[in-house]
Parts: sequence; structure tokens; C-alpha cells
Amino acid sequence: MQSKFIQYFCLLLGIFALSTSAIFVKLAHAPSSVTAFYRLFFAVLILLPTLILRKENMKSLLFLSKEQWLLGLLSGLFLSIHYVLWFKSLNYTSVASSTVIVTLQPLFSFIGGYFLFHERMSKGALASCMVSLLGCLIIGWGDFQISYQALLGDILAFIAAGFITIYFFIGQHMRKKLPVVPYSFLGYTVSTIFLGIYALNQQVSFTDYPLNTWGSFLGLAFISTILGQMVFNWLLKWLSSSVISMSILGEPIGTCTLAYFILGEMVSLQQCIGIFITLIGLGLFFFYHNKLQQQNII
Repeated sequence: MQSKFIQYFCLLLGIFALSTSAIFVKLAHAPSSVTAFYRLFFAVLILLPTLILRKENMKSLLFLSKEQWLLGLLSGLFLSIHYVLWFKSLNYTSVASSTVIVTLQPLFSFIGGYFLFHERMSKGALASCMVSLLGCLIIGWGDFQISYQALLGDILAFIAAGFITIYFFIGQHMRKKLPVVPYSFLGYTVSTIFLGIYALNQQVSFTDYPLNTWGSFLGLAFISTILGQMVFNWLLKWLSSSVISMSILGEPIGTCTLAYFILGEMVSLQQCIGIFITLIGLGLFFFYHNKLQQQNII
């Protein structure tokens, strides 16, 4: 897929879909372990027909190398840890602050991308990344609370950002040879197993939840995961994990907007300023990144 327009359109779609994650988690009246489990369990069920009906997908999964099996296992493990930590952080801190912190992935991605894939970023791209991060911090600044619980939630969200970055690094490597459906199916299945074991150890119920919570589970699976995260998995064949992580900085914008309409949370002038700064930073980042690509440096 060579069209930059299609790539960026899909990025925009993925960002919007991923922005629903925190909203669905807040609406789901269930423990974080169960919410994470059903998010990926239903995602696996949604992918299953596509995996079985397409011979290419099934063949790719059946003939995985030992390295691919190992990496698939690790990607599922890191993804499950990410979800447990992030969903748990929402029990201690606000939607805005948790989402802002978990989107600090570029800090990990740029460092890891440099050492693992020898990726280079221009000074302009790095500066624009800092601008976007500043915008995100402004968005969530009013919701940051000085308390032990809020601090614990913020720390959990930060660690979760590190684990999802590792997940995307593995995806960047595996997607060079593996189609998106078998890659995503493998990671989601492994993650579902880990999350199921974790939930069982927590001795929580898997069934005793209201109808709207089941709707939130399905929303997380189809909208946030299939239309959101899986779109990023698909794009990893053409875009680096650093670019994907950078684009996810737009998630707080979508989350704030959805929180206004769905949760009734007001969008303050400060958040509007943060949104504006974040958009400027993102626009500058992709401008400098594309300029660097045209010069054949990346």
C-alpha cells in the first residue's frame, strides 16, 4: 500500500476508534481483569471466521516458525499486561490523566526504534513530538490529582505505555512477513489466555454483569480493538512503531470529545488549548517525517 493518503486516513480512523477505549472501560461495571479478558476474547471470536475462511491466513498461522511462535507468545503477554495495568489505573485516576499518560508511548518508541531498528528522526520531528506531548499534558493537567491513589493510577498508566510500545515493536518485526489477521489472532488469543488465568486468580465473576456492561465489552472488542488497535497492526507493515505511537497522541482529543457527549464531562478552555497544541504538533511531526522520508534518510 503506497498511498500516504490511505495510510493517514486509516491512522485517523484507528485513533478515533481507540479513543473509545477509556469510555467503554468506564461504562463497564466489571473488574479490570474481566474487562480486559472479554475485550480480547470477543475480538478473537470476531476474527475467527476471517481466519478460517481465508486459506492464506490459515496457512500463515499453521506454518509459523519457532521464532514467530515465541514472538507471538511474548506479544500476547505484553498486551495482556498493558491492558491489566491501564484498566486498573482507571480505578485510581481520571479518564483524562490516565489516557494522557498511557499515550506517552513515543518516549519509549523513539528510544527503542533508534536502538532496535536504527530509525532516525529529524530535529523538527522530535521538536514537534515535544509540542504534541505538551498539548496532551495540558489536556489532562486539570484532572491530575495529588493523592496516593491518583499517583498510583498515573504510575500504572505510565508502565502500561511501556508494555504497549514493546507490543508494537514486536508487531513491526512480525508484520514484515505475517498477514495482519493471523498476527492479530495469535497475539489476541495468547493475551486472552493470560488474562483468563489472571482473572481466575483474582476470583472474580465472569458472568454476573448487567446488559450495558456486556455492550461495553463488545464495544471494546469491535470498535476499540478491531477498528482501532488492529488497524495499527495492519499499518505496521508500512509505518514504524514510532509513527504509530506518535499518532496515538491524538487519542486524548477523541477521548475528551467522547467523554463530553457520553459521560457528560465538560471540555474546559484549557483542554481546548491543549487539543489545539496537540494537533499542531502532530501536523508538524508528519510534515517533518515525510520530508525526511523523501530525502531517503528513513
